[in-house]
Amino acid sequence: MEHYGLSIPEFIRQALLEDTGDGDHTSLSTIDEKATGLAKVKVKEDGVIAGLVLADQILNQVDSSLKVKVLVSEGAAVKVGDIVMTAEGNVRSLLKAERLLLNCMQRMSGIASLTRKYVDAIAGTNTKVLDTRKTTPNFRVFEKWAVQLGGGVNHRFGLYDMILIKDNHVDAAGGIRPAIEKANAYLKQTGKKLAIEIETRNIKEVMEVLDCGNVQRIMLDNFSPALLKEAVDLIDRRFETEASGGINLKTIRDFALSGVDYISVGALTHSYTSLDISMKIS
Repeated sequence: MEHYGLSIPEFIRQALLEDTGDGDHTSLSTIDEKATGLAKVKVKEDGVIAGLVLADQILNQVDSSLKVKVLVSEGAAVKVGDIVMTAEGNVRSLLKAERLLLNCMQRMSGIASLTRKYVDAIAGTNTKVLDTRKTTPNFRVFEKWAVQLGGGVNHRFGLYDMILIKDNHVDAAGGIRPAIEKANAYLKQTGKKLAIEIETRNIKEVMEVLDCGNVQRIMLDNFSPALLKEAVDLIDRRFETEASGGINLKTIRDFALSGVDYISVGALTHSYTSLDISMKIS
């Protein structure tokens, strides 16, 4: 996944610095520097596990001598009491890694679990669940990774890997046709190869896009299921289609039955509940 954020090692380094500062003085003062132990990472509620690869990298960056065993696959369904990984070695190192490891895994697993619920809710349709840019700054790569592990599909990663003409762009550009024409002129001028998506707010705007063309995807924002079906039928697969706007677990299937290609759900990365995971050292 291409992104311009922190590299994973740099993210881990900065996160550890934020947490540890000039030292874990509790462990330094109470635990012998040569003490060893076995840490078990345990799931405390049912869900979908995510972040095991990141957890492994955190442990390795804290102390490369730690012996890590990953016991389940990323994206696997897990139940209360499942041990998903173990780490053996220096106790001070295990405690230094503990909070960062759990913070990342709990959040990623919460996103993967919620995404799986949305994906399951539209099983049997051809619609795919998309994430959005409504993410945590500098944690986006992990959140979008978790969406994939839950069975969802990533939308654009940032502002740079797709042209997404939304309502504010349309209004500022002077309308749908000027916005599309300017976007295509920009791509020709810069030589960039980016897909163009445009947001529409009603059937009239959909018809304007169909008349203009030169986009790859049409977003249908805040359409009712019935109006969405009308729009999807009107577009007739000439362009990819995406539904967005306030769609939740109770309503998503009604929207998917319209035949829309994608449904974007901001809640995947801004309204999830972290999965309860613990790490115990013996």
